[in-house]
Amino acid sequence: MTVRSRPPSYCVVGGGISGLVTAYRLRMAAGPDASITLFDPADRLGGVLRTEQIGGQTVDVGAEAFIARRPEVPALLAELGLAGRQVGTTGVRPLIFAGGRLHPMPQGTLQGIPANAASMTGLVDAPTVARIADERARPLPWRRGADPAVAELVGDRFGSQVVARSVDPLLAGVYAGSAATIGLRSSVPTLAAALDRGARSLTDAVREATSGLGPPPGAGSVFGAVDGGYRVLVDELIRRAGFGWAQVGVRRIEGAGRGWTLIDDDGGHSHADAVVIAVPAPLLPGIVEPFAPSTAAAARRIAVASTALVVLALPGGTPLPEHSGVLVASAERLHAKAITLTSRKWGRRGNVELLRLSFGRFGDSLARNTSDEELLSWAADDLADLFGIRPDPEDCLVQRWIDAMPQYGPGHADLVAQLRAGLPPTVAVAGGYLDGIGVPACVASGTRAAASVAVATAAE
Repeated sequence: MTVRSRPPSYCVVGGGISGLVTAYRLRMAAGPDASITLFDPADRLGGVLRTEQIGGQTVDVGAEAFIARRPEVPALLAELGLAGRQVGTTGVRPLIFAGGRLHPMPQGTLQGIPANAASMTGLVDAPTVARIADERARPLPWRRGADPAVAELVGDRFGSQVVARSVDPLLAGVYAGSAATIGLRSSVPTLAAALDRGARSLTDAVREATSGLGPPPGAGSVFGAVDGGYRVLVDELIRRAGFGWAQVGVRRIEGAGRGWTLIDDDGGHSHADAVVIAVPAPLLPGIVEPFAPSTAAAARRIAVASTALVVLALPGGTPLPEHSGVLVASAERLHAKAITLTSRKWGRRGNVELLRLSFGRFGDSLARNTSDEELLSWAADDLADLFGIRPDPEDCLVQRWIDAMPQYGPGHADLVAQLRAGLPPTVAVAGGYLDGIGVPACVASGTRAAASVAVATAAE
């Protein structure tokens, strides 16, 4: 190994949470003299971590919460001196809208998959409850390493009502997809592991998988958020990473000796010893095609969904149930797929009631083609149907996330392995389409990518 005669230069393409964590980790690893340039054409950095003022209150209008039992976000907040900004929920639970009425969220399920028949009573019909109760008596043909769609396994063992009324509402909230298109290993990895270990039934596998899921260490809330919104985290990462922001997109990357040349959308050329590409999956193929055609081909196979979010600030005292929100079963007549009662979930501040209504699922064009006015009208209709209210909002906002929700289909892990295998050592990828949706997975993704290219440049 030769001794580098100058500090390394890095380029990070994409300024979402994955790219910002990458830049921060590179700064920590390479020191103050390293050159780090971040490319992103947006009006602000943070990607789907976007914080706005609505009704005089701070509201996250993209990603809202993180799983508190995963260590990545709490550890990062502590590292940045922000541990005191982590907050938990009030403890109220969501409802499910199925069969034209509201139901309590079943207890003791895993992504909506029940561990016992009693938990589904009232949500599904009597024959389905009996089918769940009888599942352990039926042989389970499971092949170790299999990765079926969630609906294929759960529908076969527990019936279609469990899929539509219990599993689909949760997967729609996480992926904007459905149990028919999401793979078991990506969405419920602990369940797949239990089946691989020889669980004799799906019921036994769910019980085994849920037995180790206790509350997050030292806290009672399953979900966490940042007091002041994710903007607090984004701003601190930007400050500490100390990168130069090129407010332009990258068109393609080409090899240049032992480094790389980035051609941006304005025709400019930038050099880097190593590059991390932290853009959504649909943008990756055009950037890497010149030097990594197999990576580009794999990325094209990752489907995406688009969503639209309506955030409302209703007058204080508007009668809303003491629940964190409503998840909507598939094939119901509501327009929204999920509603978060933000003031109930996180605690009320000020004299408004904050709500978030999410629209759009994989396969539809709702987020692209529906006007703001129509979305706001749909939101009002859904609130009237669900809660019998039609208040006049004090403030509102419509936020669209186009092609922002990657779909983790069956075989996703193998597809990602192919994608990464086509890249040279000094180029890495990061993002929510790789190893998991959600802020913790994106933090882990950026950390992994930064470590990979830091090691590769040190070895040159």
